[in-house]
Amino acid sequence: MSVIIAGERSGVGKTTVTLTLLASLCRRDRPVQSFKVGPDYIDPMFHTYVTGRPCRNLDPALTSEAYVQQCFAHHSQLTEYSLVEGVMGLFDGIGHGQKKQKSTDFASTAHMARLLDLPVVLVIDCSRLSGSVAAIAHGYQCFDPRIKMAGVVLNRVGSDRHLSLLKDSLEPLQLPILGVLRRQDNITIPDRHLGLVPTAELPQLNALINRLADLGDTCFDWQRLLPLLKSKPLPVSHTLRETKTTFPVRIAIARDRAFNFYYQDNLDLLQQLGAELVYWSPLIDAGLPKDVQGIYFGGGFPEVFAQQLAENISARNAVKTAILQGMPTIAECGGLMYLCEQIIDFEGKSWPMAGVLPTSALMGGRLTLGYRRAVALQDNLLVKAGQTVYGHEFHRSHLTLTPSQPLFETYRYDCEENMGCEGWGLPVNVHASYVHLHWGQSLEIPQSFLKECLKFASSKTWI
Repeated sequence: MSVIIAGERSGVGKTTVTLTLLASLCRRDRPVQSFKVGPDYIDPMFHTYVTGRPCRNLDPALTSEAYVQQCFAHHSQLTEYSLVEGVMGLFDGIGHGQKKQKSTDFASTAHMARLLDLPVVLVIDCSRLSGSVAAIAHGYQCFDPRIKMAGVVLNRVGSDRHLSLLKDSLEPLQLPILGVLRRQDNITIPDRHLGLVPTAELPQLNALINRLADLGDTCFDWQRLLPLLKSKPLPVSHTLRETKTTFPVRIAIARDRAFNFYYQDNLDLLQQLGAELVYWSPLIDAGLPKDVQGIYFGGGFPEVFAQQLAENISARNAVKTAILQGMPTIAECGGLMYLCEQIIDFEGKSWPMAGVLPTSALMGGRLTLGYRRAVALQDNLLVKAGQTVYGHEFHRSHLTLTPSQPLFETYRYDCEENMGCEGWGLPVNVHASYVHLHWGQSLEIPQSFLKECLKFASSKTWI
């Protein structure tokens, strides 16, 4: 069956509840596949750390409804149990004006619950309420009759007396209480300017996961939850597309504490298309891996590690030399920043980077956030002029110099509001953009990249 862990709003503890469930299941030696609604990179890192299995993003705004169904059906069948963590509040979504739909909860947790026919477990923050919990639960239970509410998890409960008041208020609704989490002072995950601090930067993470597992062993009604978490059989119509053409090339994937924002589906597609992925670190490795024909920089936090990146001069020079020799390179958000001449951090300090792009990345207080509809203005490593792709931006930096020939003209996803031009496609073997792309619905994107890598491989040998 599986369930979706939803919140009545952001900040109620969805991620804590989800990680507690996952940690307790894994301690019981029950393999579980997790999913995350939306474009987020960091929450899936925590899922993956706990389960040992790559978490999959479910986002129809970046892919399609059909792809979400296929992805969920395919991966959930590989384990006995599966679990989906929602995004924001249950009904918080985006408009879908480009496709003439009137739904205002498109890409929301509720949308995913309907699309995947999954029951919802609603997490309620009870720290500042008692009897009012019934009104909240009743409202969410009745707002959309298409949503199947499996029950609630009461989070941040203060005392036995507090719990008694909550239970008495909920009793007339006949809505099962599937878990009760007391206020926890020893379970916190630190955050910073773009959300939670990623797993690779938390040396005490194992101890935290053990505390979550201890909590999970006692705070949930497992007799009711386990049957809900059982995975469904795979519908025949929901199989992922098979790839037939193969490109036998080696791709250098930048992966360390500075660069770790990747959709697992993107990496899988590269491998399914025949590419060998070679992971390396711009922070500590002296240069690129040997015999690679392409480079992929994901997003991350290069601004946090700008000094260490700057001090690794040999790696910066190796990247610049490879790109100037024509090596196809994808650089998303943090990767784009690394290809700039410098990163200017929050304190105003300048740190030299690869120097491929004639601009600097300046950190600031303003957050750029949201889904984008991006129309290509020129033929590029990944897209053709006039092609429309859908992506997501999430950054607090901006470039001091914009490109004279930008890659994209961007718009808000759900309307015609123009968000300006962005992205670098010069040199022609580079695709550098703030817009994160999920390739699940756009197989031609990784195919185009690998074709260019194959051409590069035949033109010269990189050592």
